[in-house]
Amino acid sequence: MLNNAKALIIVLGFAWMMFALAKPFFLRFTTPEDYSRRRAVWFLLTIAAFLSPSFWLYVFFAMPLIAWAAYKDSTPLALYLLLFFVISPVYVSIPTLVIQQLFDMTNMRILAFAILIPAVWARLAARSPGQPIRLNRIDIAFLLYGALQLALLVPYETVTNTMRRAFLFLLDGYLVYFAFSRLLPERRQLADAMGALCLAVAIAAPIGIFESLRGWLVYVGIPLVWGQPVEGYLFRGDALRAQASMGHSLTLGYVIAMSIGLWMYLKAGEISKLRNAVFVSLLCVGLFVTYARGPWVAAMLAVLIAVVLGSRNAVQIVKMMLPPVAAVAVIIVSPLGGRFVELLPFVGTAGQDSIEQRQRLAETSWRLIQENPLFGNPFVLLQMEELRLGQNGIIDLVNAYAQVALFYGLVGLALFVAVYIGALVKSYATLKLARAAGDLDLIWMGASLIACMVSSLFLMATSGHLWLEWVLAGLLVSYARLQPIENPAATSASLDTFFHPPYQRPGLRLRR
Repeated sequence: MLNNAKALIIVLGFAWMMFALAKPFFLRFTTPEDYSRRRAVWFLLTIAAFLSPSFWLYVFFAMPLIAWAAYKDSTPLALYLLLFFVISPVYVSIPTLVIQQLFDMTNMRILAFAILIPAVWARLAARSPGQPIRLNRIDIAFLLYGALQLALLVPYETVTNTMRRAFLFLLDGYLVYFAFSRLLPERRQLADAMGALCLAVAIAAPIGIFESLRGWLVYVGIPLVWGQPVEGYLFRGDALRAQASMGHSLTLGYVIAMSIGLWMYLKAGEISKLRNAVFVSLLCVGLFVTYARGPWVAAMLAVLIAVVLGSRNAVQIVKMMLPPVAAVAVIIVSPLGGRFVELLPFVGTAGQDSIEQRQRLAETSWRLIQENPLFGNPFVLLQMEELRLGQNGIIDLVNAYAQVALFYGLVGLALFVAVYIGALVKSYATLKLARAAGDLDLIWMGASLIACMVSSLFLMATSGHLWLEWVLAGLLVSYARLQPIENPAATSASLDTFFHPPYQRPGLRLRR
């Protein structure tokens, strides 16, 4: 508990600094009341997590607090993204008396019960009497993917276990997608959700930098006190891989990469070039200290795609690509340059065993997929014992597409990919309409979201399933429903109104 108290002081210090520095920018699309309330809830939950001797004591404190904050919030899904990694990922079984097993409780499921379910219920209750719930093709593909997962194991398990898996698929998967695809009808709300994720990552980035420099993972004490297993310390060469509250360096690297992609849109509201440079630099350094090469590539890919989609001006594209290229050049010529080159795949020598492991996984997976191409094999792991890692005794399926194809066949893979392809197609159609109307705000919003989704699809081939995948699909569908401003001459005025809402527009004061 003493180490947790020390870690708490460090986390609160960095968080207080980032909430203060970020406030002028994030108030451009968040009400002051929402910002203050979210900040207070974040601090209260963090303090409770570090000081609570029991996970369930934390749950009893967190659930009503989060539910109250979500009820008050104008964009509950922004609160959801801000709090998603407020604590390290833990999986604690719910105590039962009658049945043998219910399911594990996690922070993600706390947020689902406290935020997503009430928000979706309110949205459905607000429908006109007799108005049906409309499902689009993406919804149908998603639900068919879940139904296939259930059907393939029905002959081998009890009805109770099938019901449990169906409930968890809806809770962890479809509910998240449905909420983010239906509950963000306005640009401001969509931008608010994107900004909340960036704010959460802005808090985690300096903590990760501290961890790497000091060789101390400050969040691992929470699950240890709660009696839960932790990933432990991961190194790349002699460098500690930072993870902050994300539970793994790959996850921290991924969410930072996505935040850099989203920032390509959000930065349009940042007037101060210095503050923008400081924010981007903080994210880049935080990404670097994860020593996760997949997220490095994903971040560069997100920036490149966003720039190409957002601007067709070759000169502007070159100008916007110069800062990240210059940042990489500075790293190479700095004292960190040798370590950076050493970590590059096929060039350096650090971590080459993971590359070889992925190559073996690809060869074995393709052979097994060919044996059961349509619907896969639910017991395929029994045929992959040669891939079991000696260090931790697991078979690490780091390719999400191979994992889906192995267990659910090419039919399952087609349904899985159809969700993302459908979301990309719908959002790109809106992006083209925005480009035709000259709506710069909507153009860059779509460019950033599409860039994040495409780079996520790339990363899923090297790192497995990502927690943000369903969120991004939902955000793209919400974006696809937005209407561009038809008058191109009014675009600049609309941008000024959007990034300077009435409660923050220069010359106006808040009522007290």
